[in-house]
Amino acid sequence: MSDTKSRKPANTAFKQQRLKSWQPLLTPKTVLPTLFAAGIVLAPLGGLFLYQSERVNEIVINYTGCQGVGGSEATLTDDLYSYKFTSDNWTTIRPPNYKTVTSSTFLDNSTVNGGDIQRCIIRFSIPKELQPPIYIHYKLTNFYQNHRKYVKSLSYNQLAGDVISPEDAGASCNPVAMDPAGKMYYPCGLIANSMFNDSFSSLRLLNPANTNSDNKTYFFDETNIAWPSDKARFKKTSMPLDTITPPPNWIRRYPSYNADNLFDPQTDEHFQVWMRTSWYPTFRKLYSHYDGEPLSAGTYEVQVDLNYDITAYGGTKSIVISGTSFLGDRNPFMGLAWIIMGCVCAFLGVVFLGWHFFKPRKLGDHDRLSWNQTSGARQH
Repeated sequence: MSDTKSRKPANTAFKQQRLKSWQPLLTPKTVLPTLFAAGIVLAPLGGLFLYQSERVNEIVINYTGCQGVGGSEATLTDDLYSYKFTSDNWTTIRPPNYKTVTSSTFLDNSTVNGGDIQRCIIRFSIPKELQPPIYIHYKLTNFYQNHRKYVKSLSYNQLAGDVISPEDAGASCNPVAMDPAGKMYYPCGLIANSMFNDSFSSLRLLNPANTNSDNKTYFFDETNIAWPSDKARFKKTSMPLDTITPPPNWIRRYPSYNADNLFDPQTDEHFQVWMRTSWYPTFRKLYSHYDGEPLSAGTYEVQVDLNYDITAYGGTKSIVISGTSFLGDRNPFMGLAWIIMGCVCAFLGVVFLGWHFFKPRKLGDHDRLSWNQTSGARQH
């Protein structure tokens, strides 16, 4: 007869719950030094983080109103742009200006479906030499990617390349699951349908005469902008092409799917970046980066294909040209949070120290605690 396995836990200190325990005693001798130590450590570190954030050079240009400008250059008002640089030893900033031209192709020379597209040409100045790496972000406001219905409207199986049924699409991607003809949207869901699809060109340095001669282009790279984990979870679909169709807001770039014109989420890093939703209604997402020689001071031009209607959400869209520090881009939140927390700890330490000095509390004898007595002393 084979031995019956016992479900009795092994006779070890861990499985029999005989491990020694430790319960901290919150006395003035332990609490006060902890509060002061936390204040001494957190506040200077917060100051360092804030200093590093303020050293990041950044240009923010709101181009929401560019589409209605036309061919005449319009100068931006002060509330539509901001320059933040580490040095004040440069001349006065000239306000950026923009104008709109019409194009029958996108910046990547692909054909626009359903007519021409408006292209915004933005000219701005960089007052000092900028050291790489340089990043281009797009910034959106009043866009709630954290809405529960929005966040849940996608199909992970479809994005992983699996074949899903119309019922699965309806359950996961509602209300953007199927078109009136019964074809399934690929990719389906609100997140994919609302993907940001303005396109940015590389930066071009203009000569003083603002002519096309002797201009220099700094080419920005649109690869390696997504997280490696995002690249791994997306796969090209294996569904039959006659059963899928592009989302409604993608028609200008993808009028229909065929073997040569099929969206591939595994190679489209802009899509991967967009699908990682933001917690806040105002957010930035990385578009491209530059790692070459320093950007010279001067007047620059960037072109933007205006394909995204942010006004439908009551928000704004901006282009952000930014450097970086060891903490990332310009964001004072971490530094301020650490400074505030350090000051709060130090303030509480002072309050408790004064309280203990002027109105001390009589402490009990720790030796009389039950766990500090021998078994024989407990019985008496």
